[in-house]
Amino acid sequence: MDIVAELMKIAARTAPKAAGKDFIEVKLATKKEREAIAKEMVKMGTEKKAQNWDRDAKGVELADALVLIGLKPHEPVGLNCAACGFKNCAEFKKANAKADFKGPNCMLRILDLGIALGSAVKTAQIHNADNRIMYRAGAAAMRLKLMSSNIIMAIPLSATGKNIYFDR
Repeated sequence: MDIVAELMKIAARTAPKAAGKDFIEVKLATKKEREAIAKEMVKMGTEKKAQNWDRDAKGVELADALVLIGLKPHEPVGLNCAACGFKNCAEFKKANAKADFKGPNCMLRILDLGIALGSAVKTAQIHNADNRIMYRAGAAAMRLKLMSSNIIMAIPLSATGKNIYFDR
């Protein structure tokens, strides 16, 4: 499964990016990091009194590999498009927010993250590796400071007779 994960990292790394500037961060979590992420997910679900954090933690525990893809701190593209929720890029630069992720984030840079994620899961699919993009596992990776990104999404991988990420 590590071969597929490495190919996914390449796909995310080489995915197109707005204005040709790369703010994507990619990491293959170690087994120890996967275990820590799963434990943190259960803890976060309890703290938030929210469902399904434990369910998704089980998917991370059962994963053969876990690819983390994030969006590093970045400047806005400079179009003053207001898609981030601010009037212009100058206001964006003054803002600072933090919850599960850090913000604000430029909408075009978030699109870059989405394209990188899509490229990575496409690569997993081509190689018949079951996968699912997970917000919760990414939020746990953020809390554990496994990357320097503002936003992290996680993609667990599995190769079993039934896709464990859609058995809900």
